[in-house]
Amino acid sequence: MDSSKIKIGSNKSFGIVFFIFFLIVSLWPLKNGEDLRLWSLIVSIIFLFLGLSNSKILTPLNLLWFKFGLLLGKIVSPIVMGAIFFLVVSPIGIIMKLIGKDLLNLKKNDSKTYWLEKKNENNSMKNQF
Repeated sequence: MDSSKIKIGSNKSFGIVFFIFFLIVSLWPLKNGEDLRLWSLIVSIIFLFLGLSNSKILTPLNLLWFKFGLLLGKIVSPIVMGAIFFLVVSPIGIIMKLIGKDLLNLKKNDSKTYWLEKKNENNSMKNQF
C-alpha cells in the first residue's frame, strides 16, 4: 500500500494519546507503593497542552510516529500472516489430505464436466431484500 494515500492522524489526537501514555507511565509506580515519576508527569502535561491546542510543534513527532507505524506494519504483517499459514492453514490441509477429503473437488475424474448440478431448485434470486 502506498503510504502517500494514507492520511496521518491529527496533532490533537496524537497529543492526547501520548498524554495518556506518559500519564500511565508516571502513575504506574504508585501501584507498587513507589514514588510518582515526576518527569513523566511533566511530559504528559506538555503533551496534553500541545494536543488540546492542536499545536504545530507536534507535527514532526506525529509524522515520525506515523512512519514508525508503517515500518512496524511492514515487518509484523508478513510474520503474522506466515505464522497463520504455517500453524493453521498448512496443518488443516495436511490433515484433510491424510483423511482423504477433497473439499474443493480437485480430484480428476472421467466425467465430461466438472459442473455441479444444483439439487435444491427452490432458491430464487428474486426479492432478495
